[in-house]
Amino acid sequence: MAQYELMYILKPDLGEEAQQSAIEKVEQIVEGAGGTVEKTDKWGRRKLAYAIDDFTEGFYVVVNFSGDGAIANEITRLLNINEEVIRSMVVRLDD
Repeated sequence: MAQYELMYILKPDLGEEAQQSAIEKVEQIVEGAGGTVEKTDKWGRRKLAYAIDDFTEGFYVVVNFSGDGAIANEITRLLNINEEVIRSMVVRLDD
């Protein structure tokens, strides 16, 4: 199993309950794709380098997980259709 890091940015206008629900939903997406979530780190609200969909801020979350090779593509596909996520990126960590 390979180690991955997922960083995604949630819309800043979500309330705390909606943010927590979105974070749990992303963890379920990872586990549903066959991965194992090891750590979720909430960075909080930060200013974006450039406006994305008219948002100048976003709520950053980093998830470390492990899984097989096809998991990164599946997670990327599912996060691209999630309306609560502004941007996401999955990176494989080297051993």
